[in-house]
Amino acid sequence: MKTNAPILIRYHQPAAGAGLGLLRGETVHDISHCFPSLASFFRDSVNDVAGVIAAAERAADESRRRFSASDLDNAPSPAVPHWLPPLDEQEVWAAGVTYTRSREARQEEASDGGDVYARVYDAPRPEIFYKASAKNTVGHLDKVGIRSDSAWNVPEPELGLVINPAMELLGFTIGNDMSSRDIEGANPLYLPQAKLYTASCALGPGILLAPSSQWLATTIRLDISRGDKAVFSGAISTDQIKRSIGELIDYLGRSNSYAQGVFLLTGTGIVPPADFTLMPGDEVLIGIDGIGALRNWVIEV
Repeated sequence: MKTNAPILIRYHQPAAGAGLGLLRGETVHDISHCFPSLASFFRDSVNDVAGVIAAAERAADESRRRFSASDLDNAPSPAVPHWLPPLDEQEVWAAGVTYTRSREARQEEASDGGDVYARVYDAPRPEIFYKASAKNTVGHLDKVGIRSDSAWNVPEPELGLVINPAMELLGFTIGNDMSSRDIEGANPLYLPQAKLYTASCALGPGILLAPSSQWLATTIRLDISRGDKAVFSGAISTDQIKRSIGELIDYLGRSNSYAQGVFLLTGTGIVPPADFTLMPGDEVLIGIDGIGALRNWVIEV
């Protein structure tokens, strides 16, 4: 699926606090007068996804508050306008081993040879795990964390599914599922420690409002810089994802509910070599054609 759908963003303005807007080109059209929060947008979309997207478009057309998206290009601070992660009350979950390269990487890092990862790749039930709450999620131009007790840390660039409380797809976003490979590799039971910690997740810059049963036909790109030097780059097409959207949403919703909606990161197919680890100060840039770019800097937490 290809689309030129609108992009829903959250942002901060010093005088007004958090706001909701539609990004059209380089202009943000505020729609907070119709949707005071992202959670309200998600709730209003239940059984009427197309209707609520159309309402957001109308609100943008009528909005008297418009400004350049570049006004938000600041490091987060209460005193300046800046991007906010496109979630407020939602949880972030993640699927693993959805690309062949991901299966291979997990097997490489595992101390026991990684048979568990080979099995889940072919199993009917996908690997799905809790990734982050809002407090551990950062947005565009913010800082992502690497653990102080880990010596092997990598970003995991992923296409994210954006899902309302009725488990209906609203669209897509960019996600960074930061991961401590040595901790997970030592024992799969350490997965929560490898994945869930302060600033362990980044989302943004916004949500491409494009409900579909088909994967967004696009390319995911990862570029890592250290100072003025590029230290890693990679790319992969979303047509390499093994699981379907319907399959992942089905398993995410089994015996569980999400009153404010939920995000699901769909796995990574870009894995830096085994001798690479992130360092404080590194810049991580994840681009997905059709959505935009998510840029973050690394800190130790």
